[in-house]
Amino acid sequence: MSDMKAPFAGRREFLAAAGAAGAGLMLPPGTASASDTINFFTWSAGVDQVKSHLSAFEKKTGLKVVYNNAPWAQYRDTMVTKFVGSAPIDMLWVSDSWLPEWAEAGWIAPIDGYADLMRYNSDVDDFCTQSVRYKGKQYGMTYYSDYMAFFNDEAKLKKAGISAAPRTWDEVVQQSLAIKKAGIAEYPLMLSMARESWLIEFMSALVFSNGGRFVDDAGNAVMADPDKGAVKALQWVVDAVNKHKIVSPATVEVGELNGLKAFTSGNHAFALLARYRVRTLNDPKQSQIAGNARQSLMPAGPGGSNATVGWMRFYGMTAQAAADKARAANAAKLMEWFGGKADGQYTFQKMIFTDIGTGFGVKSLFKDPDVRASYAQYSDITMFERQQQFARKKDVVSRWFGEWDEINGTAWQAAILGKSSVADALKKSSQAWMDLKKS
Repeated sequence: MSDMKAPFAGRREFLAAAGAAGAGLMLPPGTASASDTINFFTWSAGVDQVKSHLSAFEKKTGLKVVYNNAPWAQYRDTMVTKFVGSAPIDMLWVSDSWLPEWAEAGWIAPIDGYADLMRYNSDVDDFCTQSVRYKGKQYGMTYYSDYMAFFNDEAKLKKAGISAAPRTWDEVVQQSLAIKKAGIAEYPLMLSMARESWLIEFMSALVFSNGGRFVDDAGNAVMADPDKGAVKALQWVVDAVNKHKIVSPATVEVGELNGLKAFTSGNHAFALLARYRVRTLNDPKQSQIAGNARQSLMPAGPGGSNATVGWMRFYGMTAQAAADKARAANAAKLMEWFGGKADGQYTFQKMIFTDIGTGFGVKSLFKDPDVRASYAQYSDITMFERQQQFARKKDVVSRWFGEWDEINGTAWQAAILGKSSVADALKKSSQAWMDLKKS
């Protein structure tokens, strides 16, 4: 899906530009929407499904919804410009990566006071709920969620005489060496480590499964700590590229989409990819390994677990809407219609899952017959659910994430390319985090 990621510009530079752009968009008093009209803004994904569900809402409630969208690549810029310009928006899609900044700026409002919305938390995976919370307050309901997954090409494993997918990162090395020796794949494991917005997800999955963290609960950097941080994960990648040669040295130039294409072309036996990509992996029209792509639990590092990183996109309410009792009440109704149940069912989340393959955070949907039948066409929903139970939110989401992310990504790449030691790379990353936090 094209709505997954976008570059994260530096916060200071971005807000300065947005302020200048917004100056020409200030609306005169009295132009805010009427109380019986809801202004809903999204990025341009699942547009037909959104429109269909909105029509049902308008028919059911008698309320009018003004719906607009913008391409994902420009969405964040577009929304900040609208916030600065006080454009009438009541409900919108939000990325978990933007939550701290948008909440601190006073652009979106908590929804803790709406009991009809909060009651859904008991049926939502914990990492999803945590991903929409900031400083003890909840700012939305899930639009979709997903996580980084580990895949293998079952045909290649069988050809190498391997009967089961690797359970640990050490086994990934052993099996990759066997596959490489058999001439089945020159670089058995596909990792995408290019400097793009996906990189933090790949790194977080590696770090979490190795029992590490980037920051602690207090928000202080621990990434350089050999016992608590990212050292094991980064050293494993460095060795995979330079010592074992099971990952191509071009990994630092491979983005997520090109990595997907390489795996579907049959060039690798293993891959780290977003879970939703399995639909493409097992589509004969798009993949040469269709029917052989299998998801398994994220391999565990020494002292680690099957943990992976998850991400959230959610429905938020603007502070502008929250300040008006009538507008807020109507926005809450629309939020429940999309993020909760409509006429007793999770209609929209089921619709975009079956139509598009978008993941969900609602636990009960894993038992839904329609959902199970749809997923069975291309993968194993039991594994989907099992791995999701190990998903964790990114621990680096902060107001300064964008600036730090650039420094951290460059540091990891320097270590992979042999231009820096693992220790020095993570020391640089750690120092940058603390400096940005203080400033």
